[in-house]
Amino acid sequence: MKILFFTDSHIRGTTPKNRKDNFTNTLEKKFNEIVKITSEENIDYIIHGGDLFDRPDVSISLVSKFAKILNQIKVPIYIISGNHDIFGHNPKTLNRTMLGLISELQVLNIINKDEKIFLKKNNIKVQLTGHPYIYDIDNPVDKSAYIVNHIEESCNYAIHIVHGMLLDKPFIKGVPYTLVDDIKETLADITLSGHYHSGFKTIKIENKFFLNPGSIVRISNSMREIKRKPKVTIINLNDSIDISHRYLSSALPGEKVLDRKEIEDGIYRRERMYEFKQTIDNAMNFEKMDINDILLQVSTTEGVDQDVKNEALKRISLIQMNNVAGE
Repeated sequence: MKILFFTDSHIRGTTPKNRKDNFTNTLEKKFNEIVKITSEENIDYIIHGGDLFDRPDVSISLVSKFAKILNQIKVPIYIISGNHDIFGHNPKTLNRTMLGLISELQVLNIINKDEKIFLKKNNIKVQLTGHPYIYDIDNPVDKSAYIVNHIEESCNYAIHIVHGMLLDKPFIKGVPYTLVDDIKETLADITLSGHYHSGFKTIKIENKFFLNPGSIVRISNSMREIKRKPKVTIINLNDSIDISHRYLSSALPGEKVLDRKEIEDGIYRRERMYEFKQTIDNAMNFEKMDINDILLQVSTTEGVDQDVKNEALKRISLIQMNNVAGE
């Protein structure tokens, strides 16, 4: 049995400001390439890790365009809903979304929470489960969304899909996430995840596999995303599990589709804002700096919005008046 997995396609009708290309046209090419790979690799099933769409109410014309491409795939497609596919992080709103619509039209199949689906090919039987995105999916004290506790005896393998912040190493403080080490007691042979666009290398723990190949699109213009090349994963199930990746040839090098100028401007703005903050901090102690020097520095700082400057000058003046009044 061969399964193709990809995730986070974020279909949308507009182009993000940091992309140089026509985003929708690029997505069409990628989906058409996935159709081709499905045929070339003799794929039996396709799994999508969520966020098929960039929002739950994309236009009907856009849905129609991509539904026609998906209909060229002659094998079953399974998906869990991501945070961008639903309203208010609530999977119960699926009946009002475009993902729900194309599911009703049998373009693809949505995997619901606590549902077991069985995939079969020759003598191989797979238990397929999934958990859609919910607000507290990465609750630090409850990892149940990621863990499979039961596998049907007749199944050779179990695959579980989650649209959550599953990572191979600690992330930014304040952002909820789940480490692979936190869920290694799962009974699933393969745990697939989406949501984190950069993905991570396949991890194997006691013959159990954990993987996220990353989004097939690059929306962020970080250096990591510029270097990353989108790919799909091919899972070959026989007497053993074989996992490989296939890079999308339709995905151009990052520097050709992501605007480097946005990064450079962003760095410049952050540096100017830091300097601006330092000036304001100094203004809190009038004994150390002459107030006229402070006002001059604030007024002439480059790379800071004028409205921000005006507000800062107003607050400095208020502080100065309060100090004078207190003398």
